Amino acid sequence: MVTWEKLVLFIGVTAVLAVTPGPDVIYVLTRGMAQGTKAALAAAFGFATGSLAHTAFAIVGISAILQASAVAFMVIKLVGAGYLIYLGLRALFDKSHFDISGKLEGKQIKQIYKQSVIANILNPKVAIFYLSFLPQFINQDSRAWTQLLELGAVFMVMTILVFGVIGVFAAKLGEQLKKNDKIAGSIRYVSGSVLCLLGIGLAIHDR
Repeated sequence: MVTWEKLVLFIGVTAVLAVTPGPDVIYVLTRGMAQGTKAALAAAFGFATGSLAHTAFAIVGISAILQASAVAFMVIKLVGAGYLIYLGLRALFDKSHFDISGKLEGKQIKQIYKQSVIANILNPKVAIFYLSFLPQFINQDSRAWTQLLELGAVFMVMTILVFGVIGVFAAKLGEQLKKNDKIAGSIRYVSGSVLCLLGIGLAIHDR
């Protein structure tokens, strides 16, 4: 079991990492600002689910394979980048795929959740981060895999809380911006462009 001292430290570090501007934060901000609170929360829960998956990958050794194999890392990275670009292009050219009315139905919310899970899982940089970050807080006198699960669960909760707050804030800001017709008309295009840029950024960055 993870010691209380290390757990408190882990929560603090995780909170700082979660609010640090990065692709995940930008993704949640984009969803919230363009599609509203429900979309932002769906994205937050999607990333949280992805974080638990990455914890499992670290435990069973998949993350270690990505770290050791440049080819495997490159393949997953390019697939993940392609997926983000695909989402961006659909947002740009398919209004039905990227509803900015803020009145999303259950099916649309589930779709955003699934897209967010996939986008997170297909980012090998996240997998390697988990492999290097989580073990620092493990107590060597206890089973490593159970502690990794504990830390992964805490990371999942922190992701929901922090990204949820960020997403709600973005949604409120988006509501105000949409009152301007010119801005409202450009939000979908800006959002699609941001998703494409996130994909390109993932593709061109090294480990």
